Amino acid sequence: MQVAGKRPRPHWRAPEAAGGLEQARGQAFAPSVRAHCETVLRSFYDFHRDAGTGPVINPFPLDRSRRGGRAHAHHNPMELYGNQLSGRYRPRLPNRIPRSIPDSEFNEIFARLPSHRDRALVAFYVSTGARASELLSTTLAGVDPGRHLITVVRKGTRELQELPASTDAFVWLRLYQVEMADLIPKGRRQPLWWTLRRPARPLTYHAVHRMFERVNQQVGTSVTLHALRHTAAYRMAEDPALPLTDVQFVLGHAQLTTTQIYLTPRKEDVIRRVLAHHGEQTRRAVERTSTALAPGYQPETLDVLFNNGVS
Repeated sequence: MQVAGKRPRPHWRAPEAAGGLEQARGQAFAPSVRAHCETVLRSFYDFHRDAGTGPVINPFPLDRSRRGGRAHAHHNPMELYGNQLSGRYRPRLPNRIPRSIPDSEFNEIFARLPSHRDRALVAFYVSTGARASELLSTTLAGVDPGRHLITVVRKGTRELQELPASTDAFVWLRLYQVEMADLIPKGRRQPLWWTLRRPARPLTYHAVHRMFERVNQQVGTSVTLHALRHTAAYRMAEDPALPLTDVQFVLGHAQLTTTQIYLTPRKEDVIRRVLAHHGEQTRRAVERTSTALAPGYQPETLDVLFNNGVS
């Protein structure tokens, strides 16, 4: 995959449009694709080796120093992990920074949402940090506007967890409930989110994903639904009054190191702060220059001395 590159394949909708296929020939696969394929092949040969139906030696071995054992088998828990490879043919992957939505772009997307239901969904996503499927698991009994809490089913553990949400989210939720009061069934165990088309059905992940795609097309952005979770995590991590352990609990991360990736500053924020720093340094330099020439002298005297606009 690294040497040969991609093989061009015509699209099934336009098999005759082969003009750009020659340009795609030889393009390299992304490191993440090669890493995924390496994991699949190594696991495949490990299974057949243990079952006795394949070669006795895995053609995609782990690092030779581990002698076929698991990765980091004898690692000291008091030390940090190094940059060693977990597989002999596994490529190194760059560290990906989660993408969040800038405030200006988020405001434009929120203004294009067509219904109270969609505004309530996005407001809950960006304030609770819940995953898309987790928020859709909420029932009518899981909403507590008095305490500003909403109960979701966690994706991995399937446990119920209360998540705090913003006041605006509950305002949009109430508007959505009043609008759909006579169209959805009553009951504490009934789903909270329903489709707007008749007859009303429980809302699914694919429907929410498609709704967000349509709004992105109108705005001209390429923001994903999962980016709302990253945005909520960045906003909470930037608050100095909110401990990182609280952010870990709200996001449902098993390890604190997973939450620490949201401490990485965003590129646009770094550029804005550095430009402000340069502007402040320039202003201070001008002040130092104006006061260091002759402290205590009157400006009119310095103008006459240095002929600054004086004839």
